[in-house]
Amino acid sequence: MNSQVRLAHTEVSTPVTPKPALLSVDDAKALDLAKMTEIFTSHLNPGQLHFMKLLGFHKIKVERADGMYYYDQNGRKILDFFGGFGSLAFGHNHPRIVAARQAFQNEKRHEIAIAFMSQYATALAHNLAACSPGDLDMVFLGSSGSEAMEAAIKVAERAAGPAKPKIVYATNSFHGKTKGVLSITDGPLYRGEFKLVENNVRVPFGDIEAIENAFRSDPQIGVIVLETVQGGGGIIQADEAFWKKLRQLCDQYGVLWVADEVQCGFGRTGKFYAFEHYGVVPDVTALAKSLGGGKAAMGAMIARREVYMKAYGTPKTAMIHAMATFGGIGEACITSIEALNVLYDEGLIDNSAEVGDYLLERLQALQARYPTLLKEVRGKGMMVGLEFHDFSQAMPMVLRPLLSVLDDKLKGSLPGFIGSHLLRDHGVLVAFTEYNRNVIRLEPPLICERSHVDDFITALDEVLSRGIVKIVRDFVTAQMK
Repeated sequence: MNSQVRLAHTEVSTPVTPKPALLSVDDAKALDLAKMTEIFTSHLNPGQLHFMKLLGFHKIKVERADGMYYYDQNGRKILDFFGGFGSLAFGHNHPRIVAARQAFQNEKRHEIAIAFMSQYATALAHNLAACSPGDLDMVFLGSSGSEAMEAAIKVAERAAGPAKPKIVYATNSFHGKTKGVLSITDGPLYRGEFKLVENNVRVPFGDIEAIENAFRSDPQIGVIVLETVQGGGGIIQADEAFWKKLRQLCDQYGVLWVADEVQCGFGRTGKFYAFEHYGVVPDVTALAKSLGGGKAAMGAMIARREVYMKAYGTPKTAMIHAMATFGGIGEACITSIEALNVLYDEGLIDNSAEVGDYLLERLQALQARYPTLLKEVRGKGMMVGLEFHDFSQAMPMVLRPLLSVLDDKLKGSLPGFIGSHLLRDHGVLVAFTEYNRNVIRLEPPLICERSHVDDFITALDEVLSRGIVKIVRDFVTAQMK
């Protein structure tokens, strides 16, 4: 009888659902640019492809990546000064991180163990607390910067209490694209026409008087959320006096400070956290991007224990914001554990500070050489912004009055042309910014050496030496090919 039941079960279990026309892993690897473009247009984001075509980025198929370089379909090396918006502190495929992941797989370690404590999640939480100053020691693990920041504003709002539900955020801020943090992300492009949370107050970034006035006039303010360095805003910083006064005002008015370090943290500015440059500690912070070692999606919120316990410190409240299914997943955690060890073992924080200073020095020399093109060089460590003049100001004097009326529409054109030439003619990849479109953003891996900086500067110097008229003419010519 039992054997008959087993036989029947086997027969029923035979697959009968027809398999769709699926691409295999090998098929995906073999896709050419024409087929990739067709699928991208049909199933991903045709609008984004429009911008890729403008810059010539649609002609690149990345075949592999190693260290500071991508390698395209023709075997050409592309120097990565983009760095995935700060996600590639270790460059591409760092051997220690790859080896740790391979060992995890070979040993058939568990990924998801929601019913049990995870030795990998607990070890990573310990390491993050060890890297964090003050009493930032309670950790929430997620899969993205947006998720980490959602956790940060939720823990802060609960700790602040129902009598203080309002959140202060800054102009030109970017905190993520999920609806909670989108409510404190400035700018119509991302906010669109979504119905967002309205318990917020907007202040100019770096304006301590505006913050003090807001705190004084509105006792319902319980939280302030600021990027320590604004990435999407164009690599914008506030000075030490601002951050020290902010800490003082938060303590005075009972406001919790959330420092968004998703992009500027993890050693990028020459300290583990960017706020460490100013001798202050927030109440809550968040990391992501390079926390995943360039191989995993990982984000983390780190809060002061007092704040965390106010929010979730009892058995009744402990599960209000517990980890999601993939929060603390095994291989992602061991990737981050190894990444943190590599960060310190290889002195990458110090390298970020030292080579970052060299990068700024070389760029400032270029600014002095091309003052009609380059308006400002700014940043810390491996987080640098190059702001170019408005298009009309870079043109010959006789054309400036005629073109000045088009400056707003043409904003971003000059960095776009330069970025396109850098990639096409020199195999160098750079990034751009969301709000100030005149800024080229540089976030190379923290493994970057002076020789890589020299190669980048040589390429940028050659492009800028063409002058604005030839830069534009060369771009138009390339578009017509």
